[in-house]
Amino acid sequence: MATMKCEIITPSGLIFSDDIVSVTLPGSEGEFGVLPNHASLVSLLSSGVIEIEKEDKKKELVAINWGHVKVDEGKVTILAEGAVAISGSGSDIAKSLQEAKELISSMSDSAPAIAAATAKLESAAKGNL
Repeated sequence: MATMKCEIITPSGLIFSDDIVSVTLPGSEGEFGVLPNHASLVSLLSSGVIEIEKEDKKKELVAINWGHVKVDEGKVTILAEGAVAISGSGSDIAKSLQEAKELISSMSDSAPAIAAATAKLESAAKGNL
């Protein structure tokens, strides 16, 4: 199975770095997906949720407030002003979800965008990612 390298970087440092199968990003013009060998591009990201699919089919979610992405054929580099990884179990997920909702709400003035991101986060938490 083809993979690509994905990195998520904030002013605080690297928060994700791994080989992945696909990533769905909250672009400024709407969500878009990236697969290995995607054409190169640079795009503005809006507040929302990054959904990462790893080789073992597990999904990871990272909420961001805004940022930029650079896609090359074998690598996706995401620079985000603020990001919260949704991971763990039980109270850890609840805490991460609350932090992610606050991050997204602080940057987005669009009620539908906040609702969509919150619904994605809550749905993933119910399925325990």
